[in-house]
Amino acid sequence: MKAAVRTLVISPNWIGDAVMAQPLLQLLSRRHPERPIDVLAPPAVAPVWRAMAEVDSVLETPFRHGALQLRERWRYAQVLRARGYAAAYVLPNTLKYALIPWLAGIPERVGYKGEMRYGLLNAMHHDDVPPRPMVAFYAALADDPGAPLRSGVPRPRLRVEEDKVADACARHGIAPGHPLVVFAPGAEFGAAKRWPARHFAALAAAILEADPRAQIALLGSPKDQPAGAEIVALAQDARVLNLAGATKLDEAIALIARASAVVANDSGLLHIASGLNRPVLALYGPTDPDHAPPFSDLARSLSLRLECAPCRQRECPLGHHNCMEQMEAPMVWQELRQMLPPA
Repeated sequence: MKAAVRTLVISPNWIGDAVMAQPLLQLLSRRHPERPIDVLAPPAVAPVWRAMAEVDSVLETPFRHGALQLRERWRYAQVLRARGYAAAYVLPNTLKYALIPWLAGIPERVGYKGEMRYGLLNAMHHDDVPPRPMVAFYAALADDPGAPLRSGVPRPRLRVEEDKVADACARHGIAPGHPLVVFAPGAEFGAAKRWPARHFAALAAAILEADPRAQIALLGSPKDQPAGAEIVALAQDARVLNLAGATKLDEAIALIARASAVVANDSGLLHIASGLNRPVLALYGPTDPDHAPPFSDLARSLSLRLECAPCRQRECPLGHHNCMEQMEAPMVWQELRQMLPPA
């Protein structure tokens, strides 16, 4: 068995959460600069961790979503045991992920109580009521349970090599030297988070009228392809490209790194743009803009803050979706135009 000289971080299952957990790695790297940090992550989230300078190795989880797979977890734990970890930070709140470092015999096992994980974790933190913002929530794991909340938590920080940016742009038809505005019209959580397609199309028209050289790229997963297609059909302009589902996540990260600005629903791509320090305009409807805001040097959060919001529901419980429907394109353009470079 190898000496315990490494740190293991077990990733959340959501892209945005992975980005917001990045400051924890900065704190762990400062605390133990001699320890390489490995991340165990679902394949769909792994590219986000590969964009973090503090990560030595990304290990992709072989488990099916939602399945206990106790035998497979025991086998994988033996692989981790051989790598020699001094500590593991378990970011998902589920029992099944806390089993892995316990089965691997990792001496220090840190995380939140979650699904009553007494015994599996030996440095157990407890959630605040009301919950703290997500970056501070994850960063607190770098300190002892019960320690005072630290001030000055670092911001999420991602990086992409220039050659990867150039390759992604060439592959997907992004013209060099032209302004690029990225739209992220999707939201894995549910339809309630989505700004309507007609508003995105109207915003695209305003951007292209102000700067005819601009291009607009719609990014997202294959599930977002229909939403992107609707925006393109409404925009009726070849400078609006529907790349949702056409890019792998690492390519989407590279394209966002090239963007002059990003307009996004409360989604994983919003937080990637923030981690890359791109100008970000974040659109919030059913979720709380103070809970997971963007952290770019140039960032705006738009919310109508209606009486019924934040409801935190996947679908509008009142059936009108006013929190997004009434956020008209001119209101968003007024904010975005101040963030874009002069034409």
